[in-house]
Amino acid sequence: MLATSIRPSSAIARLSSEGAFEVLARARVLEAQGREIIHLEIGEPDFDTPAHIKQAGIAGIESNATHYTPSAGIVPLRAAIANYASRFREIAPEFAPDEVVVSPGLKPLIWNVLCALIDPGDEVVFADPAYPAYASCTSYLQAKAVPVPLLERTGFRLDLDELAAKMSSRTKVLILNSPHNPTGGVLTRADLETIAELAMRYDVTVVSDEIYSRNVYGAEFFSIAALPGMRERTIVLDGFSKAYAMTGWRLGYGIMPAPIARAVALMGQNTYSCTTSFVQLAGIEALQGPDEPVQAMVDEFRKRRDTIVAGLNALPGVRCATPDGAFYVFPNISGITPDDRMLGSFFLEEAGVAALGGSYFGAAGRGYLRMSYATSFEHIGLALDRMRTALAKFPA
Repeated sequence: MLATSIRPSSAIARLSSEGAFEVLARARVLEAQGREIIHLEIGEPDFDTPAHIKQAGIAGIESNATHYTPSAGIVPLRAAIANYASRFREIAPEFAPDEVVVSPGLKPLIWNVLCALIDPGDEVVFADPAYPAYASCTSYLQAKAVPVPLLERTGFRLDLDELAAKMSSRTKVLILNSPHNPTGGVLTRADLETIAELAMRYDVTVVSDEIYSRNVYGAEFFSIAALPGMRERTIVLDGFSKAYAMTGWRLGYGIMPAPIARAVALMGQNTYSCTTSFVQLAGIEALQGPDEPVQAMVDEFRKRRDTIVAGLNALPGVRCATPDGAFYVFPNISGITPDDRMLGSFFLEEAGVAALGGSYFGAAGRGYLRMSYATSFEHIGLALDRMRTALAKFPA
């Protein structure tokens, strides 16, 4: 077999993979061999998309909404997003449609926003651990990542003194994610008020990833964009995947000052052209239709969270805090081993339970596992039983 003469760019070496998909790929191999795998590695609601949203998508296809649309999204959806986001976040005056950019999933928008903001050498501050795309894009753009470790003892909220020490005149972007993936931590309004002061002091753009804004249990969700002086320097990122069980529909959006929205839409025009037209119609129905299915899902997630937290705390060597948001637990497994990836692999191979090592999300995640409880009570119970049995065989 001849070796290829095609050489990849040096930039591609600056990209990192996403651990969830690596573990999923191995789990699929085991399933093909006849193994039964319980999937706690992928952050995907196990609910079906609500019927009224599906019907809106079907109606869109039948009405031939199958053609190109503007790169920023169709105006009716952008107007619906502007109205919903303003009401939900209690922001006035209301966002305008020309401040909204729609994308096929949120991940392309994360990339396009950062590409529109960052130059080589800029500093980008974000939590550690964090959603892997932040670090990967920062590296690709030859900017400097400045991680701020999240600590279990602070409820996996940003240590504001540590954050202040990491920010400077060189900071271009601060990325927030609350509720947080992978820990489930939720920033308080007081946290955000301090962060806003820092952002204004150093003239920093805040990119606020609020994709889990509807997945909050007991704590209050608050957007930094609602604080005085922050609307003009904040880019809000959100989408339909988590709240409406629409992961496969691929529909995300960002809200930002209109000049930046035009730049981000231009990035989209040069990459994915536009978002699927009938999917955008389904998005309008999701925002304007009945909200009871979302509330029912959140109530179910809360019950599952309580079940898996109690079960994990009953395992030898495991300590698990109760998260306030998202649908992940982040148990401390350092009492078993500091090598979280090894333990995650052990659980997959020995117990048929797919979980992620916390270090996939950054150095501060070492000694933790991320597990999604977006699965049934039956699967949660079976996973806990299997892990307990497997731990008896784990080498000391």
